[in-house]
Amino acid sequence: MDELLRRAEKAGFEYFTILDIKTIQLLPEIRRMCQANICGMYGKNWSCPPGCGSLEECRARIAKYNIGFIVQTVDELENSFDVDGMMEIQDKHQRRSLNLRYSLSNKYKDILYLGVGACTICEKCIYPNKACLFQDKMISSLESYGILVSQLCKDNGLNYYYGPGSISYTSCFLLLADSQVNEKKA
Repeated sequence: MDELLRRAEKAGFEYFTILDIKTIQLLPEIRRMCQANICGMYGKNWSCPPGCGSLEECRARIAKYNIGFIVQTVDELENSFDVDGMMEIQDKHQRRSLNLRYSLSNKYKDILYLGVGACTICEKCIYPNKACLFQDKMISSLESYGILVSQLCKDNGLNYYYGPGSISYTSCFLLLADSQVNEKKA
């Protein structure tokens, strides 16, 4: 587990902690927030509801993992209306997360990365006309799985709010400990 936290630190995350997978709760009320379609992605992306599956399907996906950790990017905004700053920090978080996921893929065959926002691997998602081309790389948000991020952080000893003028983005990585890639010996 220490190695996972070292990787998170090396990736540049300000905060990170081991995730007790038993604390993951999938809540219908969070999924209903997705249905309100405030972000405009409901029904338009394989990583968002309903494309990412029912809460029962998400729960079954999560149940196969036995270790995990949470990572956060925390930064300051010029003011509470600094949308450009929010997007820059979100992009920084996404880059860090994707780099960490790539680093983990050298050791773990099976990784579930739950991030921030809709998946952007493809310029335009082919949902619902064809199956996702990159199911093993797709990124669903924590909220699309019905997870209340602030509660997940609290339940794992991590802050969610870092004071006025700051913003935090949170993701988690779930791994199957016995799915480690066999390293080739030279």
